Amino acid sequence: MTRFIFVTGGVVSSLGKGLASAALGALLQARSYKVRLRKLDPYLNVDPGTMSPYQHGEVYVTDDGAETDLDLGHYERFTGVPARQSDSVTTGRIYSDIIAAERRGDYLGGTVQVIPHVTDAIKQFVLKDTEGHDFVLCEIGGTVGDIEGQPFLEAIRQLRNDLGPERTVYVHLTLLPYIPSAGELKTKPTQHSVKELRSIGIQPDILLCRCDRPIPEGERKKMALFCNVRGDAVIQALDVKSIYEVPLRYHEEGLDDVVLRAFGIKDAPRPDLGRWHDIVQRVTAPEGKVNIAIVGKYTGLKDAYKSLSEALMHGSIANRVMPELQWLDAELFESDDAPIHQLEGVDGILVPGGFGERGTEGKIAAAKLARERNIPYFGICLGMQMAVIEAARNLAGIEGAGSSEFNNYKVAVVGVMTEWQRGNQVERRERGGNLGGTMRLGEYPCDLLPGTKARAIYGSDRIQERHRHRYEININYKQQLEDKGLVFSGMSPDRSLPEIVEIPTHPWFVGVQFHPELKSKPFAPHPLFASFVEAAVKQSRLV
Repeated sequence: MTRFIFVTGGVVSSLGKGLASAALGALLQARSYKVRLRKLDPYLNVDPGTMSPYQHGEVYVTDDGAETDLDLGHYERFTGVPARQSDSVTTGRIYSDIIAAERRGDYLGGTVQVIPHVTDAIKQFVLKDTEGHDFVLCEIGGTVGDIEGQPFLEAIRQLRNDLGPERTVYVHLTLLPYIPSAGELKTKPTQHSVKELRSIGIQPDILLCRCDRPIPEGERKKMALFCNVRGDAVIQALDVKSIYEVPLRYHEEGLDDVVLRAFGIKDAPRPDLGRWHDIVQRVTAPEGKVNIAIVGKYTGLKDAYKSLSEALMHGSIANRVMPELQWLDAELFESDDAPIHQLEGVDGILVPGGFGERGTEGKIAAAKLARERNIPYFGICLGMQMAVIEAARNLAGIEGAGSSEFNNYKVAVVGVMTEWQRGNQVERRERGGNLGGTMRLGEYPCDLLPGTKARAIYGSDRIQERHRHRYEININYKQQLEDKGLVFSGMSPDRSLPEIVEIPTHPWFVGVQFHPELKSKPFAPHPLFASFVEAAVKQSRLV
């Protein structure tokens, strides 16, 4: 029997519903339960694929090619359960499907309404593909009271009636702000948030209270009384130094025990939290530090590179060091008097993905400095393309080398893809076609060249990695570039698409067309990130 946990949020956004869901999933998984996590987003976009990272943070990509909210990255990193298309839905996707059905005449002349048609579609999404799982955790995006979130809240209210209280639990995450002038935590915002939730028929079973200091017993009792929950179901969620402490802290507060009791589950297996204790020990007691510069386009919002920063932490965990990340806007290095010297003292340079021309010359300058000064360099997606363009200009002597994505090019060393192989099928795109969902998305195989650094790092001849891009290295320049020392060490199985490039004579210079950060986990660091951080540690000892 599959049980459902619905996680809602109140008071303000960005309290960490995704992290709370992921941590609770990890605790249930530590008790040998099989879990699945899902996200219901109220915005009208079909998916976040066309949003600016400044709007909604990074776009997380699943193996089967879904562009999703970054919270699905938290789910995977904490549980290791691969997310799928069926684990993410938006209002836009729900309405798109309903309108398409109405145009086909599926509703037999009836009036299409929010209740029951929209809510039924949401419930179908929640219940679909859940067989064989003990628990399915569903996070509802936004904040209670948001007008766009009402159909989702109505749907989960109905699900309690459909499934019964023995199969549904509501967890409500709220904020307890501390008012310095009063010298106390204030419970009123939580009371009003729960009042709003109860007004639509949802009585939370558990309150998860974000706070920066312990909750006094009096305030706990007050919230339990006013919010109609048991006293031990008021769980404090204190701020922590590392997000990987959250499962341990929640367990200490008894969250997993309270959830199991709410379901009426007795004699549950005791949790095995050994790997989380090991991760936290490595994070909180590192044996050194490593200084890595990230030269990107969206450095003003760290959530734009959430998976990337976490993968660097995972690589550092593997090497028992603490990463000190310098977030540098690539545009800083585009002027004639650019402070490129800022990069000379770092232990490693990472250039991540991105879209558009802004900052690309700065990324090329960073790749050039890393190549010439023997600083470990890791280029991801656009970062690989910029490294190839730099090599084309300065090693192969291809004047005007650039990308067809930009305006300032004479020779398209990087060009837009219109056709590629996916399994036994050929996928095609048109120039100037729709932007949403039209990139090369999801997991694709890559063959590694024997004797290369990439082959040694992975320890395998063929790998599977996740992609999200529209432009590719032009294979016609492969031989020219290899003659000058840039080796194409990873290729698609049909040998038409370059996937990995490296410089064998460099201490560590690797570019990849895919996004390895999407598969990294604290208990299973991605081998490329572990190797890059290892090279940066060696570099730090040379400086």
